[in-house]
Amino acid sequence: MIQIAIFSDIHGNLPALTTVLADIAARNIEHRYCLGDLVDFAPWSNEVIERVIQEKIPCLMGNHDERIAFDHPIIPLQKHNNEETECRIRAISHTKEIIKEENKLFLSQCPYLMQLDFKVKHKRWRIQLVHGSLASNEEYLYETEPDSTFEQILSETQADILVMGHTHTSFIKCLDKKWVINAGSVGRPKEKCKDASYLLLQLYEDRVVAEIIRTPYNVRMVTKEIKTSAIPNFYANFLLSQ
Repeated sequence: MIQIAIFSDIHGNLPALTTVLADIAARNIEHRYCLGDLVDFAPWSNEVIERVIQEKIPCLMGNHDERIAFDHPIIPLQKHNNEETECRIRAISHTKEIIKEENKLFLSQCPYLMQLDFKVKHKRWRIQLVHGSLASNEEYLYETEPDSTFEQILSETQADILVMGHTHTSFIKCLDKKWVINAGSVGRPKEKCKDASYLLLQLYEDRVVAEIIRTPYNVRMVTKEIKTSAIPNFYANFLLSQ
């Protein structure tokens, strides 16, 4: 049996990441992967990048990482109201101001996609990792997406398991002995439970066991730090919402 931990969307929340990594270590999980979006919305974007580098965790380039790495303009999203649009611009602009050049370089060199190939006895398991989708790290694929959308990706990549992030909403779906999974979010989950989440995959020769692990951390300390930073209080209040 092979154990793999996959996590995504830390968004500058170092305490949440620290808790997730501690839980992974306590379970003696050797293989760890990150699906990107290390930066924005909490005060520790540099520290999160440096922790991922220190831990030598392979990491994809999320859409927020790409914007910071290449200084892309901040384009308002139609789904956001005026308040969130203004707060989003202020929060991302803050990251652009404080990000270290060596950390921008790291983000710029992260791969867009990654495929893993593990062998358990006579069975090979192919795992396709994306941030948003194959086509874009900004595309949102929710559990409600037609099965045909996921089946097409699995067919195109010849993968047994597709794992994504970006939506901050976890799910596990089995499609004819293949798996489609969203790992949720470490630092900014858009679910009722605001605990940091990650995916634990256990690969056996004859089956896959997938579980979303939720790890509580000191959310109130994080919100306090956000409120004393240049990041809008909107993002602190979000973490406290139910």
